[in-house]
Amino acid sequence: MKANIVITDWGFPSLEPEQSVFSSHDIELTAYQCRTEDEVARVAVDADIVITQWAPVKRKAIEGMRRCKGIVRYGIGLDNIDLEAARAKGIPVRNVPDYCLNEVADHTMAFILALQRQVCRVFHLVQEGIWHITPPLELPPLRKSTLGLIGFGRIAQLVAQRAQPFGLEVIASDPYAGEDLFLSTGTKRTSVDELFATADIISLHCPLTEETRHIVNASTLGRMKKNSMLVNTSRGGLVDIEALEVALREGRIAGAALDVLEQEPIAPDHPILTLPNIIVTSHIAWYSSESVHELQQRAALTAVELLNAHNQ
Repeated sequence: MKANIVITDWGFPSLEPEQSVFSSHDIELTAYQCRTEDEVARVAVDADIVITQWAPVKRKAIEGMRRCKGIVRYGIGLDNIDLEAARAKGIPVRNVPDYCLNEVADHTMAFILALQRQVCRVFHLVQEGIWHITPPLELPPLRKSTLGLIGFGRIAQLVAQRAQPFGLEVIASDPYAGEDLFLSTGTKRTSVDELFATADIISLHCPLTEETRHIVNASTLGRMKKNSMLVNTSRGGLVDIEALEVALREGRIAGAALDVLEQEPIAPDHPILTLPNIIVTSHIAWYSSESVHELQQRAALTAVELLNAHNQ
């Protein structure tokens, strides 16, 4: 009997990379574009493996799975999967943890440079017919600025490597990283509280948990320096966007750049999009022509590994 692999949703040009992996195995692939938990529950009932991108794979869907041997997420984060329900059902959950690392680090640096050099803000002024040879904000030079990284995993380490040649002092907070990692990367270890108070640019690189949800909020924004800036290429739920909008509008911080948001897509009439000191991109930090193929192929290989592990 063929194994049944169900893809709940996908946003790629084609599923050819998955098909190329599954073609040499006794696998039947069925793909959908689910948007709700009820839709996921309906299509995943008899799946041997579920592969998901954004669709909510929550308790109702998981408890209804009759023979599932694994859930695979296209990506790093697992926010859309109810891990507790999967654990209770004995279903292993896997992600693709080390793809697109350089792409996200590059996008983070692009944000840092665009914000600090006020590229987008000045461009909008030029579009309005305003030509000044000095930008709106008075900021310290990049080489005399401090970059604070909240979380010091692989992407954050790549950001540190890119930032240091620009002369940025790099500090980081991560309770799970060993002291030798900070020493070997020339990064100063600090607390979250000190980082919010001292960094000129804060970049988020931590997972979304109950502890980190809205780690950027009215209180922490209030501790940031007035000329400081925020970058988020990690998880949207790390930032309370309403509190950020107020802080930007009132000039309590100088700027922010977001590639991820708690609600995606963001409403086109959201008031934060009207501000001159914000940059928002549409969750593209992960993307390159190579990273797409790698993500699809590695998710498919992980699905095969889960099947093989169950059959041994």
